[in-house]
Amino acid sequence: MSEETIEEVEEVAVGEEAVDDDTEPVEEGNEEEILEILDEQLDYIADTAIAALQGILKYFNVGEVTIDEYEGDEGELILDITGDDLAVLIGRHGKTLDALQFLVSAITVRTIGFRYPVVIDVEGYKSRQRQKLESIARSSANRAASQHRSVKLRPMTPYERRLVHIALRDDERVETASEGEGSARHVVIIPV
Repeated sequence: MSEETIEEVEEVAVGEEAVDDDTEPVEEGNEEEILEILDEQLDYIADTAIAALQGILKYFNVGEVTIDEYEGDEGELILDITGDDLAVLIGRHGKTLDALQFLVSAITVRTIGFRYPVVIDVEGYKSRQRQKLESIARSSANRAASQHRSVKLRPMTPYERRLVHIALRDDERVETASEGEGSARHVVIIPV
């Protein structure tokens, strides 16, 4: 998608104005605040995210799709898209899916006024990727602990880095840290 097309999609999905790239991010609340969100608020968040997603999907030639919503392990709202021939929504190495998630999250934040974690998935693609990342994280932690040296993982998106940090947060043998900048940012697993 071109930059102009993305702005058009944002305008249609929001219904008024495009999301500015220089908009300050809304601070994430702590876990207790997220847990205090009432069911009706969660329904409003889900309805907002689904409407934004449907507004964007109109620009893709994917035919009829179903959007299932459910709550993830970390309290996030997961919207899983199912249908025929949805590879175009995933893109090479999940880049299109990452962009789709960014757009839906930005529109949702702008509409509801606060940040709530929304994950967009296509036919369980991110679920499978999550399992792979957790496996890589555990084997890298084993290597870091047994060899008594830090292990650097490949550059990852913020979502992927978060999954690695979560997967290893209860492993007392190692600590995790993110290093680098931009697209080169990666997780380092450090033995304790």
